[in-house]
Amino acid sequence: MNLSYWELDSYFTNVDYTIIGSGIVGLSTAYHLHLKHPNAKIIVLEKGTLPEGASTKNAGFACFGSVSEIIDYLKFHPQNDIYQLIERRYLGLKKLRSLISDQAMNYQQNGGYELFRQQDEKLMTQSFEQLDEINEFLEPIFGAKPFQVSSKDFGFKGIIGAIETPFEGQIHTGKMMRKWVELVTSVGIPIVNRTEVKELNEMNSGIEISITSGLTFKTHKAFLCTNAFTKNLVDLDVVPARAQVLITKPIANLSLKGCFHMDQGFYYFRNIQDRILLGGARNLDFEGETTTEFATSDRIQKDLEKQLNEIICPNQTIEIEHRWSGIMGMGSQRNPIIKQISDHLYCGVRLTGTGVAIGSLVGEELANLLD
Repeated sequence: MNLSYWELDSYFTNVDYTIIGSGIVGLSTAYHLHLKHPNAKIIVLEKGTLPEGASTKNAGFACFGSVSEIIDYLKFHPQNDIYQLIERRYLGLKKLRSLISDQAMNYQQNGGYELFRQQDEKLMTQSFEQLDEINEFLEPIFGAKPFQVSSKDFGFKGIIGAIETPFEGQIHTGKMMRKWVELVTSVGIPIVNRTEVKELNEMNSGIEISITSGLTFKTHKAFLCTNAFTKNLVDLDVVPARAQVLITKPIANLSLKGCFHMDQGFYYFRNIQDRILLGGARNLDFEGETTTEFATSDRIQKDLEKQLNEIICPNQTIEIEHRWSGIMGMGSQRNPIIKQISDHLYCGVRLTGTGVAIGSLVGEELANLLD
């Protein structure tokens, strides 16, 4: 690596805190560390040209979970854990909106809708039967009952029922991340892109970090904000989960607004002005989608097109403009891992597909571990 004395001195010498990963969690961690320790030398390392993972590749849902998802969570996790999860998502969105203005990230609270197809009749019946129970469970978080049966008709085909919430919103992910970058760099924290961390070596006085270029430098503390890619450096309960997405060309007279979920959240779509963004179908191939490869598969993309043409926009000719994928971090538990791993290493990972909602709060909680 052909670095000058100036570059080595300015970026890689006497580093107090090194953040690995420049997604929402990484930048939030860096910013909150600066607020707590304004004189500390902080640096953010990012292996991609832009944040790799999900922070700039997600669907832009400011959501906290549908009724059927929450019912499913409660089957496999303690009630208190799920309450904490939903509360963290709600408070995380408030934290995000306190740091980045609604206008700056094009936040719109158009509401959220869980749709039940004909093949989801059993799931719908269960969700309706437990609706009062879920509302009572979550009302202390929202200060109101978050869900109700919906009678709105969006012109979808084959939908036999729906549940709505006024608390769900949507954002422009790219604009949000640009504002995060502006916020972090405005307080003097550099983000070094195209720099992958290859190895971490714990020392008595800190951590030695080796990066792709062959450079090794020392930092007093390091913070892993690598989510799905965490196992490249540390063995934790985090596995990658690829989420595939498509977006249409502009659709004339598109009237739908809001965020929509089907099949316990495995399908999700929303409007972006006069376009539809649709993603999901990971449940068709869990094994194949447990990958860190940024790609799309014919099987899932064809299924997404089927949902688009047969349910969302029936009897219309819809053209696809773009397709992409993002990599989420999942695990055996739903709550994120926010902990100190060793004397000098900390982590905030396993966002389980809700980084927009909880990422800002996870970063703050991670920075607070230094107390």
